[in-house]
Amino acid sequence: MNAVADPKQILDHSPMNSFQICAVVICILLNALDGFDVLAISFASPGIASEWGINRAALGVVLAAELVGMAIGSITLGNIADSIGRRPTILWCLVLMTAGMYTSSLVNSVNVLVMTRLVTGVGIGGMLASTNAMTAEFSNAKYRSLAVMVMATGFPLGAIIGGSISTQLLATFDWRAIFEFGALCTGFFILVVWIGLPESVEYLATRRPPHALQRINKTLERMGHEALAALPEPVTVEKRASYSVLFSPKYRSLTLLLMVAYFMHIMTFYYILKWIPKIVVDMGYQASLAGSVLVWANVGGALGALVMGIVSTRVRLRKLLTVMLVISFFMVSVFGLGHEDLAELSLIAAVTGFFTNASVVGFYALMAASFPADVRASGTGVVIGVGRGGAAMGPVIAGLLFVTGMDLLVVSIVMGAGAAIAAGAIFSLRPVLKRHDIAATI
Repeated sequence: MNAVADPKQILDHSPMNSFQICAVVICILLNALDGFDVLAISFASPGIASEWGINRAALGVVLAAELVGMAIGSITLGNIADSIGRRPTILWCLVLMTAGMYTSSLVNSVNVLVMTRLVTGVGIGGMLASTNAMTAEFSNAKYRSLAVMVMATGFPLGAIIGGSISTQLLATFDWRAIFEFGALCTGFFILVVWIGLPESVEYLATRRPPHALQRINKTLERMGHEALAALPEPVTVEKRASYSVLFSPKYRSLTLLLMVAYFMHIMTFYYILKWIPKIVVDMGYQASLAGSVLVWANVGGALGALVMGIVSTRVRLRKLLTVMLVISFFMVSVFGLGHEDLAELSLIAAVTGFFTNASVVGFYALMAASFPADVRASGTGVVIGVGRGGAAMGPVIAGLLFVTGMDLLVVSIVMGAGAAIAAGAIFSLRPVLKRHDIAATI
């Protein structure tokens, strides 16, 4: 047995083994569920609008419903994940997501659909905060940022795979089949997590719940490490609620800057993801073809996440993220020029998805690296939760702008400006990171 070693240090300085990689892969797949569950309403929206006869403004509210839920889930369940653990929080999130997806297939009115999407969003929001922390804590120091970014590729991958299947479902069934398929896949992962994903070792060592040493040793042994003879001396942490710590003088500037930056960019990001199918249908294409354009946007997003992860091992993350955000603004504006040829439109959507999603995963890595373990899920949850307010506002604001008579180019420039503002906030983050002695690494 190891004497009184710190399990975090053991994992930080050891090579990634197959068990850790498997844990990260499960988190990738969970994020893929998020990707499909979030965008299910986008794939279904043309059919909903046609069947129920709702206009763009009302559709914007429907598209934003689960994003409001995601804000609630990220803030509340992120804090719960720091209190009761990442694993039980993930399991409860899966239950909420499954219930929300299935009941969405049964509704017959806008108001009820908004409520079911809200419930789904609560689960998705808590899931993202928990898997972000779980991935960081199952990775070693060398590959932590890369692992978090690869985890984030699950979101567009889920949209790609789920979107491709949705396109086939829409060719045979109505929009309700998309939610039924999503509920089946999400429910299956309750079993996967129950069997294959243990609690984070770093969480157990920091929070010390009952039987923490036995649980840590069981996981360490599955990773091929020696068991601990005892828990290490506890690190002195502030004995206040996680949110009090996040907004204390020590962390306030960091938390607020990340919140503003993420809020503004995610508004841009979800404008593209939520409105692509409806915009393409309004150009005269069938709903199934509109879904294919959204799939290409997510293909670009997946590639962007992978490239961002690889390049970030050689370039400072903060500088890289700033550049990606600036290019995101440019590409969203280019998307607004309008492209009548479907192939050209798909290409522009893919390139736009590349840079906007690369920026999103850059934020996840920045959060994981910036917040300490005892408030990592809470910090991530608060930033993502407030950011989801921007996500919810994006589709609604765009819908209102369209209704006032603005054309696609003007709306795209206005909505793309969020990424430019986010770039300014991230650029100004360096002195804050320097105070926390992490500016040299990110």
